[in-house]
Amino acid sequence: MSEKPATRKIKFYRSPVSAADLARLNQRSDVKGMAQTLAFLAVLIGTGALAWYAVGRAHWLVVIALIYFYGSLQKFTVNGHHEFCHKTVFKTQALNEFFVHIFSFIGWHNHISFWASHQAHHRYTLHPPDDSEVVLPVKFTLKSYLGFAFLNVRGFFLRIKHDLFLSFGIIKDDWEQVLFPPENVKGRRALFNWARTLIIGHGLIVLFSALTGWWMLAVLVTFATFYGGGFQYLLNVAQHIGLTDNTPDYRINTRTIALNPILAFLYWQMNYHIEHHMYAAVPFYNLPELHRLVKHDMPEPCQGIIGAWKQIIPILLRQRVEPDYQFVPEVPS
Repeated sequence: MSEKPATRKIKFYRSPVSAADLARLNQRSDVKGMAQTLAFLAVLIGTGALAWYAVGRAHWLVVIALIYFYGSLQKFTVNGHHEFCHKTVFKTQALNEFFVHIFSFIGWHNHISFWASHQAHHRYTLHPPDDSEVVLPVKFTLKSYLGFAFLNVRGFFLRIKHDLFLSFGIIKDDWEQVLFPPENVKGRRALFNWARTLIIGHGLIVLFSALTGWWMLAVLVTFATFYGGGFQYLLNVAQHIGLTDNTPDYRINTRTIALNPILAFLYWQMNYHIEHHMYAAVPFYNLPELHRLVKHDMPEPCQGIIGAWKQIIPILLRQRVEPDYQFVPEVPS
């Protein structure tokens, strides 16, 4: 693709928040950021250690179940990675930089590519082609979902192929070609170098696992992002699926979901997704309070993941016979 990202400005509607409240909500905290980050990593380390400990001590079905459970939790690294890319988790930017590399590595994420794409996603939310991170209608099939839910072999090989090309300085992805044109030498160098880090780093982990017989190391670090992702996928894809594009109202193109505290913790509060788009500088740990301030101006949030998919499934079924149909949530006047 030869076109560069657009320079147009879209004036999105944002629910009113007083300047004093917004200034307070925008405050970042090293303490709050570290509490979430360390607690999340402790959950991963604890469940991963339990799965490793079960090897040779428990029935193989128990081991598989524990590995799957760990993978289901590990998939939420993408949401932590998202927050670190926004640079709002910690007040100390060096901490954001440090942890974005940790989460990028263990989740096979390229934070260079993601942040370039995600800035366009926020600036032009669901206005193609300027936002090509999320394009409606989002394709959702049982076959593709089962790959995420159990063993995503196709996703693994596509990731390896993609990063190998980037490692050799070749950009195959159309959207990445737009985001990193040839004149963006510095951006391309960073993009390629991180892909090399992923390939070499995970390659060394697999090699070390093979030589030592510690195969669980590779299972829990290198391959974890490619299995057990069904639950997190249902949450993540619900952010925009089935809604309306080309609208300057986040309440119509984005979905907020009410979750219990445990799921909200794992999801890094990204269930408050309308609020996140309206005020992207607000750290995730302040989104619940932001929600309370603006909920009178919002559509009724879906109640839990089941409530979200009760709304989404009829939309997807209708779009099969009416491809141009888009759901418009009811918003206050």
